[in-house]
Amino acid sequence: MNHAAKLRVLVVDDHPLMRRGIVGVLDEAGDIVVVAEASDGFAAQDCYREHRPDVTLMDLSMPRCHGVDAIRAIRRDDPHACILAVSTYAGDGQVHRALEAGAAGYVLKSELCSGVADLVRSAHAGRRVLAPDLTRRLAAGRQEQLTAREHDVLALVAQGLGNRDVARRLGIAEETVKSYLSNVLQKLQASDRTHAVVIALRRGMLD
Repeated sequence: MNHAAKLRVLVVDDHPLMRRGIVGVLDEAGDIVVVAEASDGFAAQDCYREHRPDVTLMDLSMPRCHGVDAIRAIRRDDPHACILAVSTYAGDGQVHRALEAGAAGYVLKSELCSGVADLVRSAHAGRRVLAPDLTRRLAAGRQEQLTAREHDVLALVAQGLGNRDVARRLGIAEETVKSYLSNVLQKLQASDRTHAVVIALRRGMLD
C-alpha cells in the first residue's frame, strides 16, 4: 500500500516513550502512517495545520496547552478534524469536556498497546470511539452535568475560597454564588461543599 492510500496520523503526547510506543504499533499496521509527532497542545496545532492528518491522537494532560484546548482550537480551524482524546484517567468530567470540545472519542492509554490501530480505523470511519463502561457512565450521568459557571464556582471552592471571594473573582453577587452551589450539591447529590469537591475530584470533573 503506498503512502497516499494510508491513513495519516498525528500523535500528540508529552512523554517521548509513550509517543515512541504508539508510533511503533501504528507503523506495524500496514495501512497507517504517522506523519508527525508533537509534545504539547501548541505544537499539535502547528503540526495539524501543516500535515492535515486523517486522525489525531491527542493526549489531554500536557504542559503549556491542555489537550482539550488544543482539540477546541483545531476543530475551530477545521470542523471536520477527527481527533481521539487520550488519557490515563476515566473521570466523567474530563470525558465530557473532551467530547464537548469536539473529540471523536475518548481512549484510555491502557487500551492503546494492543488496539490503537483499530481505534484509529474506527474513528476515521466515523464511529464514536468510547469504551463500553464509559458509554454507560456517560448515559447515566447526563442529568448531573454541571454548567460552565457551576464548574467555575466549584473549582474556586476547591481552591479554598469562600462565597464572598468566589463572587469577587467571578464578578457576580454572593447570593448568585450560593444559588450555583445549591445546584451543584443537588446535581452531585453532595451533603455539603466539601463533599461536592471530593465527588468532583473523584470523577475527574476538576483539573
